[in-house]
Amino acid sequence: MAKNLIIYYSRKGENYWNGSVKNIAKGNTEIVAQFIQKAVGGDLFEVDTVKPYSADYYACIEEAKKELHEHARPELKKYLKDISEYDNVFICGPCWWGTFPMAIFTQLEKLDFTGKKIMAVMTHEGSGLGSCERDLKKVCTGASFGKGLAIHGADASKSESTVADWAKESV
Repeated sequence: MAKNLIIYYSRKGENYWNGSVKNIAKGNTEIVAQFIQKAVGGDLFEVDTVKPYSADYYACIEEAKKELHEHARPELKKYLKDISEYDNVFICGPCWWGTFPMAIFTQLEKLDFTGKKIMAVMTHEGSGLGSCERDLKKVCTGASFGKGLAIHGADASKSESTVADWAKESV
């Protein structure tokens, strides 16, 4: 039986939500990552930065924009060192300026994806998958890629059946 890994970054607190800013207790991407785990099993790994992003949504998006333009690789609290035991890797994050938060790339660049199947998952408020699949192909060399999934962030908590069906088809 294939072994699955779900790597995700998620933002709780202030988030953009259907045209305004709303405070949420659990991040949209974390909800979706947990739906994947429930559907197909696997280990969850949360990407968490040493220096937290601003609690203020608008300050956070400016920090994210700066990191993107500088190709920053924020330091993480912990790192995955080896994913050799996994067959499938779901990489999940919010859409920040058209791609994943730079912290996800901090982790990914430290791993060997040879022979792994990668599936991108992006929560968004209108951007879909953005350029995340293209960006993953640059970093996850040696991997094959399944079909990505975009979930409207404000609908994350209502997306379990969509996520479960897609995850089951992906592995």
